[in-house]
Amino acid sequence: MGMSIKEIIPEAEMLLELQPEELAGPLLECMNVLSKQEEESQLNRYNFVESHAFSYPREHLEAIRKALMEAWIWLEREGLLAPRSGAGLHGDWMFITRRGRSLKNSTDLKSFVNGNMLPREQLHPLIATKVWSEFIRGQYDAAVFQAFKEVEVAVRKKGSFADTDIGVDLMRKAFHEINGPLTDLSLPVPERLALAHLFAGAIGRYKNPGSHRDVIIKNPREAVEMIMLASLLLRIVVP
Repeated sequence: MGMSIKEIIPEAEMLLELQPEELAGPLLECMNVLSKQEEESQLNRYNFVESHAFSYPREHLEAIRKALMEAWIWLEREGLLAPRSGAGLHGDWMFITRRGRSLKNSTDLKSFVNGNMLPREQLHPLIATKVWSEFIRGQYDAAVFQAFKEVEVAVRKKGSFADTDIGVDLMRKAFHEINGPLTDLSLPVPERLALAHLFAGAIGRYKNPGSHRDVIIKNPREAVEMIMLASLLLRIVVP
């Protein structure tokens, strides 16, 4: 059977507390250590679940079966497992996809899951190029800082400002409601002021602190929201 799920998660109660996407990591890790010959015979969802479920106490057997099957289906949905050619209509025999092979353990899978939280195709290209790889590696604070740095650089370049023009003051100059080079004079004055406040506030809150001290961001969802805001601001400056 190769590596057992029980070697990674020794207690049934611990396994049953995990969500499918959390349990999927140990499943994929076990699959990836199988030899090719073993894989041919073992990557059947029912055989795999049964062989690993029976490692746990019998009173938890049915609950363990369900939890393992939920994790298996999650791996299929994410494109990490796929039906083997000639497997028949039910698709019970599977293989690990190229993407699945690239994820060696639970840490790799967590990065993959977090990467899905940040839709690269929806980001401004400048931010996608500079930020996405940092985000999927879990470097959330660096990713957020870089995203807002791209906004600052774009504003400075578009407004032909000097390198010494930085931060909140730069935003207020660039979007000054009367003579800012990036202000939209077709908008009512209150809306011009609001846009200046938006840029200044975003840079002051999410970029400037990282320039002067360590800012730790642990929640990937919060990082996603910040990066998406930076992407929106950058599209205003560089459509």
